[in-house]
Amino acid sequence: MNKKLLALAISAAAFGTQAVAVELYNNDGTTFSIGGHVSVAVGDVNSDDRQNDDDIGVESVSPRINFNATQDLGNGFTADAKGEWSLNMLDGGEQAFSTRLGYVGLTHEELGRAVVGTQWAPYYSVAGVADMPIAFANDFIYDDHGNLGTGRGEEMVSYGNTLELGEAGSLGLGVAWQGRKIDTVKSVENTYGNRAQIALNYAIADVTANYAYNTGDVEFGNISGTKTADSHVLSATYGSYGKEGIYLAGVYAMNGYMNAYEGTALEETTAVELLASYALSNSLNLSVNYESVEDDKASETVYSTSAIQAEYNFTPKFVGFAGYEFDLQGSGSYKSDSDNKWLMGARYYL
Repeated sequence: MNKKLLALAISAAAFGTQAVAVELYNNDGTTFSIGGHVSVAVGDVNSDDRQNDDDIGVESVSPRINFNATQDLGNGFTADAKGEWSLNMLDGGEQAFSTRLGYVGLTHEELGRAVVGTQWAPYYSVAGVADMPIAFANDFIYDDHGNLGTGRGEEMVSYGNTLELGEAGSLGLGVAWQGRKIDTVKSVENTYGNRAQIALNYAIADVTANYAYNTGDVEFGNISGTKTADSHVLSATYGSYGKEGIYLAGVYAMNGYMNAYEGTALEETTAVELLASYALSNSLNLSVNYESVEDDKASETVYSTSAIQAEYNFTPKFVGFAGYEFDLQGSGSYKSDSDNKWLMGARYYL
């Protein structure tokens, strides 16, 4: 197993941002660190909350704080724990924090890694390869992602391992399970059956090829009968996002009851996400991305967007960013008024 797996697993971020954490304690095989970031911007992303669509306001951009601990158990085993909370930076009130991640993991260099709790799902290691830019990135994988296990899977048990193939690259395997539960999503009470997923990741040189399958039954509160919510997703990448040079990523997903429109899950959809970025030697990173979701049953586009973005590292911990997203609109019954968006702000890593 790749010895870097543990370090990657407990990093302050999974994809799309650099992992920065401050180590507060390291003694006798035990470590403790604090990480996360504070991110604010000016823009019109949440214009629905304002009087006019053109109104400009201050936005928070997924700020978070996390605590990470590891313990060397001997015989090649290392235990780790992570807690991460999103920060309510702009509004007053009682809910200043909400849980993003919370898990306990056990890693062995040869036997692999097991994790229990709310965590980044194996599915996300395939579907999230284009979820990189700060301002505008992937949306379709976040439709009810906690319950469906497409992003941060809630109440999840997972196992992963990597087989090193020498000059032939490496092959990674991830599997996960979520138990039965009832949850209310956008005012609709859904009943989720047992869910399972598997992910395969192959990497050689600067290229990766990936596949994942995610499945489980759901009784949606606003749809008659029990439905199988499943997804096949394929992705590929070239390069490393944010490092000098080019990064290319593409994602193609075939989904059943995994994507929703106005709170109702769609029977069959196809989702596409494409990202191309180029990082200069002066730390300026330019990117363009495209995303669309198609309702296959109706042969209509649910939504389609494209964004141009720039990120600049003033220091390793302070990043400025700006982006403009074009609403390419849906079609047929999904067509609405154009809603282009822009965002400009800064991210400070703790």
